[in-house]
Parts: sequence; structure tokens; C-alpha cells
Amino acid sequence: MITVAVSLEAGVAAALATVVDPELDQPITELGFVRSVRIDDAGVTVHLRLPTSFCAPNFAYLMASDAVDALRRVPEVGTVTVLLDDHHDSDKINAGLAADAGYVGTFGSEAEQNLDELRRTFQRKAHTAAMERCVMALLRSSGTTVDQLSGLTLGQLVGGPHKEALLRRRTDIGLGIRPDDLVLVDDDGVPVPPEAIPMRLRFAKAVRISVEGNAHFCRGLLATRYDDEPGGLITNTRRTK
Repeated sequence: MITVAVSLEAGVAAALATVVDPELDQPITELGFVRSVRIDDAGVTVHLRLPTSFCAPNFAYLMASDAVDALRRVPEVGTVTVLLDDHHDSDKINAGLAADAGYVGTFGSEAEQNLDELRRTFQRKAHTAAMERCVMALLRSSGTTVDQLSGLTLGQLVGGPHKEALLRRRTDIGLGIRPDDLVLVDDDGVPVPPEAIPMRLRFAKAVRISVEGNAHFCRGLLATRYDDEPGGLITNTRRTK
């Protein structure tokens, strides 16, 4: 049973690592948004924290709801409770999560739309940023020029974390990931015309810098707000037999 307990801790940690901030496109575990994790005989309780008390409620709900969904997929996890701390809508969000009310059910008339379109918007931004990272890595490491990019395929990209991230982002928005699929496409899979590639890359760079800059800013705010809390600690009090 000790092995089961250790595996459960690992499963919980791995599940939380799959939850990303929709705007920053980084796991909440890496961003420091997981305040604490407690595992006991009843199940798992996770407390989340954000850089400020006024972070957008839709983003906050999306991350917390995704955490619930991810944890429920962990075998033998028991009851899953996710609580958002220190946010101006904590009570409302936590009550909605506990009732499985969904975003619209949680916020009622305050909810302008379902979260699916918001998620897709940020998945597209993540794809654009990942594409730019891969293309620029290729330009820096080879003799390829911008004029030669129109026929660039996924199979020609340098392997590694950047390419793996691009493949995941393409999958998220329904684009192909075959080796002969073109890299420079829009979010609907339409190839970027050769004459538009320089402009597309400039736009993609701006998106990537914005995402990375926001992530750096949020880390700084979080460190200032919780400078006495390391966060992320998993406490397991589940009895072993």
C-alpha cells in the first residue's frame, strides 16, 4: 500500500502539471499557482493562489475547473476539492466548483459567454508563439532564409522542446502534425502566402514576447504577494494498511 500512496502523490502532481494558465501558456505548477495539496482518506484537496486578488475571474475559474477535471482522472484519488484562495471571487468560484455548476452556472448573468471560445483564443495565441520559436530556432541554426520558408514542413524543424510544444499546440487547435504538413499556416491551417511570411513572423514575435513578458510579470507579482510561502507542498495523510 505504500507503493500505492507514492503513486497517488505522483499522479496528483502529474495531473496538476497538465493544467495551464490560458493566457501565459505555462503549467500552474511551474508558475507557482499551486499553494498546497493535501491527500487523505477522503480524497485530495488543492488550494490555488494567483498573483493578485483581481485576476480575471474567467481565467481563474478556467484554471480551477481544469484542475478539478485533471485530478478526477487520477486513479483512486477519491473526492476532489479545489479551492481558490485570496481572490475577490473566491467564494463564488469555490461554490460553483463544489456544485459542478459550470462557468455560466457559477457566474449567472455576469458570464458573458461560455469558456470554450476564450480557451480557443488563447490556444491560438500559444500556437502562434510556438511556431515563431521553432522558425527562429531554424533560422539561427541553419543557412535557411526567410525567403525559403514558404515550403517549410514539420519534418524539417529541429527536434526538441520547441518542436514538441508546437506539435501539442497544433493538436489543441485541430491542425495536422504529419512530417509533410506546412509549418507556416494560420490558425485554420491555411498556408501563409510567401509575400506575407515576414509580416506573419513579426506578428508572431509580438505575440510570443507578450506571452513571455506577462508570465515574467506574474511570477514577480506572485513572489511579492506570497514571499513567505514556497507553495506546492504535497501532504499525504492517507492511512496505509
